[in-house]
Amino acid sequence: MQKLKPITEEEWLQCNPLNRELYDDFFANNIELSNATRTVYRSCLRIWINWIKNNCNNKDYTTIRSVDYKRFQNWLVSLGRSSSDISTKRSCISSFNDYIMVYYEDEYPTFRNFINASIKKPEKAFVNVKQPPTYEEILKMIERLKTEKPHNYKEYIAYLAVTYDTGCRRAETAQLRKDIVDSTPIEKVIKVRDKDGNMIERTARFYKTGDIRCKGKGKTGKIRQFKISEWAISYVRDWLEERGEDDCPFIFVKKYNGVVSPLSPTTFNEWGKTVFTPLLGRRFHPHCLREARATDIVVRQGKNIEVAQSLLGHNSSETTRIYVINNSEDEDSDELFI
Repeated sequence: MQKLKPITEEEWLQCNPLNRELYDDFFANNIELSNATRTVYRSCLRIWINWIKNNCNNKDYTTIRSVDYKRFQNWLVSLGRSSSDISTKRSCISSFNDYIMVYYEDEYPTFRNFINASIKKPEKAFVNVKQPPTYEEILKMIERLKTEKPHNYKEYIAYLAVTYDTGCRRAETAQLRKDIVDSTPIEKVIKVRDKDGNMIERTARFYKTGDIRCKGKGKTGKIRQFKISEWAISYVRDWLEERGEDDCPFIFVKKYNGVVSPLSPTTFNEWGKTVFTPLLGRRFHPHCLREARATDIVVRQGKNIEVAQSLLGHNSSETTRIYVINNSEDEDSDELFI
């Protein structure tokens, strides 16, 4: 797959002034976009508008036709871009078109969204078969790390335990703060059914994080607080004890030239390739820990899908079902911490 280079400022300034003006106006008036979404949209639209400059005589955006976009999409395919990447660019451009249709109707009454059903989305490329690690496999990975003791192995163990326990996404794990180990655990008496179906009282015990910005609409996204078990917290304590004192408030960090700073979420991808894939013996990526947790809750523990939904923070249980591989004040998940 040929990598697309970011559009330089020199290239951008050569693009049609009207097209750049529409681009600037789009972002100025879509303040509800999250920072991550804004970054993706900016990149995709700059690539598209620069392509118009190079392949459509730099014409006004309002004169673009469906055939022009079709040629752009075919160009992406010829570069070997993934179906996911092409779909993302298609979605960004379509949103941009809708914005112009709605807010520039008086100036350009004949402009229409030129991306239509006749322009087929590219076929999905090969997708890796989902095979998340089982709970037993995660325990074995932890034991191997303890035995082999690679550099920073206690941080790797803390990451596995906490991310599996909470079902955090990468960006959420990166926000977890170390002061949680000094907080007072929460204990709640809850009613659950025993193996015979009788209601009994049990005590749930867990630690609760501060506010974490999660995936969601708007700049603030969805704000949640995560529950972490004593099992996972014990590994965090081990890691923080080895790490020693520093001013960085986050659990997962990097050290460079004596400076300790929070890890970028993309670092967890690299850990997946270089550390966890060899341990597991098959492909590991950070998101598979969410799939593993959902599968364990529903399949191994026999809980309702709503319990997994509550832990993962999904709006719909249908989304959670996608995570289950079967061969905040979210009390539904309290029973996981008995």
